[in-house]
Amino acid sequence: MNALFLAALAAGLSYWPASHLAIDPALLLAWKGAGVGLLALWAAGRARGADGWLLTAVLALGAAGDVLLEVALTPGGAVFLCGHLVAIALYLRNRRAGAGWWPLLLVPVVGAAGAMLPADPAAAPGMALYGIGVAAMAACAAMSRFRLAAAGALMFTVSDLLIFARLGPLTGSILPSLLVWSLYFLGQALIAWDVGRRRA
Repeated sequence: MNALFLAALAAGLSYWPASHLAIDPALLLAWKGAGVGLLALWAAGRARGADGWLLTAVLALGAAGDVLLEVALTPGGAVFLCGHLVAIALYLRNRRAGAGWWPLLLVPVVGAAGAMLPADPAAAPGMALYGIGVAAMAACAAMSRFRLAAAGALMFTVSDLLIFARLGPLTGSILPSLLVWSLYFLGQALIAWDVGRRRA
């Protein structure tokens, strides 16, 4: 199973450099889905209860979202949003004793960023809704017993903020291109490792 996790890391970390090469689009699409897809298979192999299967569902929806985003933004975003809802259920099942609710302050901040950063006003409602979803997921992770997963969820959120900014003030900037995929994939890997290693 550790070999499968390493294969997931290899696929995910090599995708960004591969995306800048002249590779067949179908192969590149499969490559993109392979990183988180293999994490989902790894999680499924270790699942022993509800937490493990919820994690598997989160990662499987993430892999599906990775592929669908290359086809159309809205369906891909909708699949990711479903994944965030499943993740919220996972983290709330594992809320840390004594955890405060202050991480939920992240929700209006990221939601507002989703509405304000994209240059196209028509995109604001959808981006705001998605921003609320990913921020709620990160906030619930911060309140859970999964500390590494909380860091991964925050990396995921920053990645999405960079996507919002790429549609507005960072249009043409190299920064989102350099950071979006790496933050996202490493965030997913931390989430998978922290929850999955417990054979939940």
